[in-house]
Amino acid sequence: MCVQLNTLLILGLTVTGGACMFHNHHWGEWNDSQLQPTIQKLMKGYNRYLRPNFNEGPVEIGMSLDIASIDAISEINMDYTATIFLRQRWRDSRLVFPGNESVSLDGRLVSLLWIPDTFIPDSKRSFLHDVTVENRLIRIFSNGTVLYALRITATIACNMDLTKYPMDRQVCTLQLESWGYNLQDVVFYWTRGNDSVKGLDTLRLAQYSVESYYTTVTEAVYETGQYPKLVLHFALRRNVLFFILETYVPSVLLVVLSWVSFWISQSSVPARTCIGVTTVLTMTTLMMGARTSLPNANCFIKAIDVYLGICFTFIFGALLEYACAHFYTMEHQTVGDIKREIQREFNETNGNASLPIIRSTQPNQSVEISSTAEETSQQPVRKEANTPEGSKEKIADHECGLSSVKEAARRAAAVLTVENPHNIDRHARTLFPLVFLFVNILYWLYYLCL
Repeated sequence: MCVQLNTLLILGLTVTGGACMFHNHHWGEWNDSQLQPTIQKLMKGYNRYLRPNFNEGPVEIGMSLDIASIDAISEINMDYTATIFLRQRWRDSRLVFPGNESVSLDGRLVSLLWIPDTFIPDSKRSFLHDVTVENRLIRIFSNGTVLYALRITATIACNMDLTKYPMDRQVCTLQLESWGYNLQDVVFYWTRGNDSVKGLDTLRLAQYSVESYYTTVTEAVYETGQYPKLVLHFALRRNVLFFILETYVPSVLLVVLSWVSFWISQSSVPARTCIGVTTVLTMTTLMMGARTSLPNANCFIKAIDVYLGICFTFIFGALLEYACAHFYTMEHQTVGDIKREIQREFNETNGNASLPIIRSTQPNQSVEISSTAEETSQQPVRKEANTPEGSKEKIADHECGLSSVKEAARRAAAVLTVENPHNIDRHARTLFPLVFLFVNILYWLYYLCL
């Protein structure tokens, strides 16, 4: 008897459960008991795998954006990271219901509806925010219009021209395309033109300021067909004040510091050498530090590289100026010491000794010393006496050629002759600042007005 009762109970539960499963419709993880009555009616016979207006024309999808933030702009990777609110609107006649109100649905119900397959083609990395739940919004209006919004963060490529860095202006884009539906299936458009993008006017960036932006509607052409495409263009102007304080001003101060050596005595070799070497090494360190945040591509000769190269040239030129001044000073001292030594020996002999004759092609070059004037005049006579008469004419021509070469050498050396080495420092005190000022005017006019 107990066995028969248990068997009937099991059969009854099976029939009841089967009837419930037969009458209830399942929509993914949702069933009729979990849906509102209006949604339950809309979902009956709805096929989310077919787009609206199937076989009747393309679906028009309106887009709008809110730029919440631009978190980072990388010159090394040539990309930027932005958090955006993307809103899409389209009309689905299968979702029309009576009344004038709208119905807001849980974001998890997106799996029940057809949604566009919009993607960002230049995105390197992106993710949908999911704290505390997935940041999605679905709202259905009575005329069948569907509003689908979501919050995403994406790292998007931006081709940059760093030729005028740090006085550059970069134009980046944010592109939206359809992945699988071509122009015969869907059409993209901006809901309010340029006013469809919000948030760029109020952005505050570390190194940039948003100069302008505009939107365009175009199409992407691939091997598989033509697809709808929306593009947001925005121009970023770099704030140069930071780089003036961090790089340009220290560079100018280093150049001015290298000029201090022009007012130090040429006999103070350690002081002038220390200033020259220290400024060269400091400038080298500054040049290396300025390139740490930039790509190592050789195709970019940036404006900051040009300026640092100019400053390095002037600093190194100041060091070379002291080397030249010191060289000519030592040569003048050598000639002066020889003259004083000869005069001292002549005075010690009370004028009875023969006075050597000092001959030099120029005051700062090698010195030839002969014992007396008579000896110098007798040497060519002895040569002529021992020379055969047949070769006198050849020797005369040869000596004439040598004398012309020596004369040309004397004239060329006279151009480089410095009578007073201290004039090198005097001229450098004026020449270096004037040339540096002139080069700066040309530099800033070129890069600011280009």
